[in-house]
Amino acid sequence: MLITQDNISQLAWDKMSGMIPAIIQHQDTGAVLMQGYMNVEALEQTLSSGLATFYSRAKQALWCKGETSGNFLKVSQVVTDCDQDSLLIACRPQGPTCHLGTESCFPEQNISQQNFLSQLEQVIASRKNDDPEDSYTAHLFSRGTTKIAQKVGEEGVEVALAAVAETKEDLLGECADLFYHTLVLLQDQNIDLSEVMAVLQSRHKKK
Repeated sequence: MLITQDNISQLAWDKMSGMIPAIIQHQDTGAVLMQGYMNVEALEQTLSSGLATFYSRAKQALWCKGETSGNFLKVSQVVTDCDQDSLLIACRPQGPTCHLGTESCFPEQNISQQNFLSQLEQVIASRKNDDPEDSYTAHLFSRGTTKIAQKVGEEGVEVALAAVAETKEDLLGECADLFYHTLVLLQDQNIDLSEVMAVLQSRHKKK
């Protein structure tokens, strides 16, 4: 069930003395970022502010993730499980989630290959303002849209040539280059990969 301000009361608050565990998931990669607890007030504030807010059992008070560090969790969706006694919250983190400085409080988890493109997208975005002398990605951004688009075109041609005239390994390498440079172009145009995925999903539903 999708949680809104109107149906908060339907959750099974009585099972854990007015608190419910909340699992935070990266909305793009699917990675589990952290787990905390919410009471009614924390969930109401999360929904109204759009920032993940929890109830600290140690301090007996509400706390908004990032209020000290600046590493907020921007909420896109809150859903509950079949028993309505736990929450799954999709967020886009604004920096490391864990207090130890890692992206997730579960750093050993494996991200699926399908979701790695989203992870790579974030890495590319983080290098936009790096020194072009030290980063190939920053160097691409510094050359401007026309050069980036030209590079994507070149890689597309190389993929086609590898498919008809080269080895499987060559084709794999060229496809990887095309995916990477396409992500750079999307970032240059301030387009999220999720927007492209939405178009693909829409086309799939029409079929």
